[in-house]
Amino acid sequence: MEDMINLKINGMPVRVHKGTKILEAARLLHIDIPHLCYHPDQRIKARCRICSVEVVGKKRLLAACATECWEGMEVFTDTKVVRDTQRGILQLIMADHEENCLTCPRNGNCVLQQLCSRFNVLRPNLTHVAEHLTVRTGNPSLVHDPEKCVKCGRCIRVCKDVQGIEAIGFAGRSTGLKVTTPYEDDFTKTDCVLCGQCTVVCPVGALVERDDTDKVLDAIFDPAKKVIVQTAPSVRVALGDAFGLPNGSIVTKKMVAALRMIGFDKVFDTNYGADLTITEEACELIDRLKNNRKMPMTTSCCPAWVNFVEKHYPGEIEHLSSTKSPMSIFSAVLKTQYARQEKIAPENIFSVAVMPCIAKKYEARRPELGKNGNFDTDAVITTRGLIKLIKYIGIDFVNLQEDEFDDPMGESTGAGAIFGTTGGVMEAALRTAYEWLTGREMPTLEYTPVRGFEGIKEAQVKIDKYNLKIAVVHTLKNAALVMNKLQAGQCDYDFIEIMACPGGCVGGGGQPVTTTFAATKKRMSALYEIDRSSKLRRSHENPYLKKLYAEFLVSPGSDKAHQLLHTCYQARTKEFDF
Repeated sequence: MEDMINLKINGMPVRVHKGTKILEAARLLHIDIPHLCYHPDQRIKARCRICSVEVVGKKRLLAACATECWEGMEVFTDTKVVRDTQRGILQLIMADHEENCLTCPRNGNCVLQQLCSRFNVLRPNLTHVAEHLTVRTGNPSLVHDPEKCVKCGRCIRVCKDVQGIEAIGFAGRSTGLKVTTPYEDDFTKTDCVLCGQCTVVCPVGALVERDDTDKVLDAIFDPAKKVIVQTAPSVRVALGDAFGLPNGSIVTKKMVAALRMIGFDKVFDTNYGADLTITEEACELIDRLKNNRKMPMTTSCCPAWVNFVEKHYPGEIEHLSSTKSPMSIFSAVLKTQYARQEKIAPENIFSVAVMPCIAKKYEARRPELGKNGNFDTDAVITTRGLIKLIKYIGIDFVNLQEDEFDDPMGESTGAGAIFGTTGGVMEAALRTAYEWLTGREMPTLEYTPVRGFEGIKEAQVKIDKYNLKIAVVHTLKNAALVMNKLQAGQCDYDFIEIMACPGGCVGGGGQPVTTTFAATKKRMSALYEIDRSSKLRRSHENPYLKKLYAEFLVSPGSDKAHQLLHTCYQARTKEFDF
């Protein structure tokens, strides 16, 4: 049994496991020690020192995030010296920080702002010495405002330790220290793949997604436009976080109601696009197996992962499935078959996608994902963007009456829902591929070997005469391990699912800034619950999907299906084209 120790915090006794940090122990007593650089999913940095506490017997203050508790320790978090130190640190930070909070995308949702309010540091009494620095806006996904940076290092840690990219780091020394890219280039000219994980962990407004909410509202206010929205599976299990609901709350019907109140003409489900992606992807996998074409096949629904291959492993592009992502498939069908059915000119449809991912903003600008110079997806807003719109309209989200998706592109299956979690794409594809290869339903639809938070999961599936070797990977640091094996000829997989973000889309770069691994795991469970409660659980069972093939696409893998639902990729230098 793990050793337990006893200590006191502000005179209150608490018993914790040996190795517990003071910050964590204080939470057991419902004491929130202020912090800025600390993040529960990252290695301890102890840079900001706002978590300083007084410990009996020590001549200096200790960082609560980095100091382990010991037997008999006595800690005080609220003495005058502690408070003066914390206020002094905030004064120093604000002296080197852009002060106009009203211009900041994180206004009202900023850790530094909350700390200044908490400690009554409303008017810094130190001379403002912030240097004017250029805001980087040279891509469709990510905005970097170095004047707002507090040098906490969170973005550096997630980029290096989770994604293995190292597109951002510290440069300079002393008062000249800053967080920047190599040679201070725009992110498009670095190894960055626009995954957006830096925007999730940034405590202030230094790294944020490009905000397209005004663009969406302008379209809604335009009487000539039919504004249609699609929502990704993982948005419905993360949106509630911003409105005080428990992590992983399933708020699908409230979300639909909110989107109607915002003013969208039709509210559809990206899960329908996911069902189409799975149907085409399963068909492609079977074709590759039977004809011994480029193996292993890897999924291509994650845009940051696709960017990663194009930039870092251009020689392995042929392994990517040619099937478009659910968002892009949905938008392509929306502006073709749906537009014909509803007798709407495609140019009068304004297609909006609500995604958990900022890389989707770049995906929407890919020239191959459009026609005659017009993009299939006109605007992408993140989960954070939707939260902003809900608050702008003044919607009481928690008490909303529930509503349903519109027909027919609101119809989807449980397989489409689990697309949002690591392993979900693999599991959904296996359900369809198994049935098509054997003529029988998969004995157990819930294929647990591909579930869970482990970085690389491997399994073997016997399907007819094929002994399929599969792998499920999340985070790009793990993806690089698999791709290096592939390059070296040491990879014997047949099918690989790769997602860039921890946990898959549920932990995406456009999710609420309160996202942690713990919250992500609860969202994963919620998506599996949606699947379990669905009447239809295999993508190819979707009735509107069947109708689409019968009336328009002929069959999965047909020439028509390839023209509309498939795409191509290209080797890239560090710089993106858009």
